Amino acid sequence: MLVSAKDMLVKAKAGKYAVGQFNINNLEWTKAVLITAQENNSPVILGVSEGAGKYMGGYHAIVGMVNGLIQDMNITVPVSLHLDHGSFDGAQKCIEAGFSSVMFDGSHYPIEENIAKTTELVKICNEKNLSLEAEVGSIGGEEDGVVGAGECADADECKQIADLGVTMLAAGIGNIHGKYPENWAGLSFETLAAVSEKVGDMPLVLHGGTGIPEDMIKKAISLGVAKINVNTECQLSFAEATRKYIESGKDLEGKGFDPRKLLAPGFEAIKATVKEKMELFGSVNQA
Repeated sequence: MLVSAKDMLVKAKAGKYAVGQFNINNLEWTKAVLITAQENNSPVILGVSEGAGKYMGGYHAIVGMVNGLIQDMNITVPVSLHLDHGSFDGAQKCIEAGFSSVMFDGSHYPIEENIAKTTELVKICNEKNLSLEAEVGSIGGEEDGVVGAGECADADECKQIADLGVTMLAAGIGNIHGKYPENWAGLSFETLAAVSEKVGDMPLVLHGGTGIPEDMIKKAISLGVAKINVNTECQLSFAEATRKYIESGKDLEGKGFDPRKLLAPGFEAIKATVKEKMELFGSVNQA
């Protein structure tokens, strides 16, 4: 059964570890993440961008797939199905379809409009016992057409959004989606510390978890980050494993073209990446 992310993140913040949000793109992705979470006794958040939602056939299809896998594979660890970087309309559609958590990314709006739209979603999510993530200060890079310059959030604006009653807050601290450039300045821990002080016990979210050095990840967790998003790293490991399989000619051996065989190396690569991140984030045996 899908659950709100609230309890797992409150527990993570208090315990000084983070829960991973792993974005899913198809059946292989979803199975790999769920099995790895179960094997490592870790809570997990399945992230779905609006673009991935369209690619997988729609939000109802995703809810059906995830609920079916949880039931048939006997997944007993806490699992939250979360809309990533959602629009206001997208968040409402995911709520209607049966997601247990949504993110409304109002960071590109003036703060007043961000507050107004977030307030409306807080009311809806509270009524349905769903978790809600909000964002202040855009995250750099591009994800499904949403482009951000990697701003550092204003701590006072973060407090304004946090005080609305959201479950978790994504604050821009110089992090970006995708691969980090060689001249990346690193995370702004000064900004993170200021935000953390303003919002108190609220779990903070670190987007763009791929490529951030381990010491920065651990420091971010120590400063209040309780949810870390990983997407690109799983895509890269899947692509690399699949390329090796094809380039070695294994798809031409016997029934090596069978998708169950063709996609198996990528599936295992995702599992390995997810396990590595769960160990780094400290969520193993926290279910």
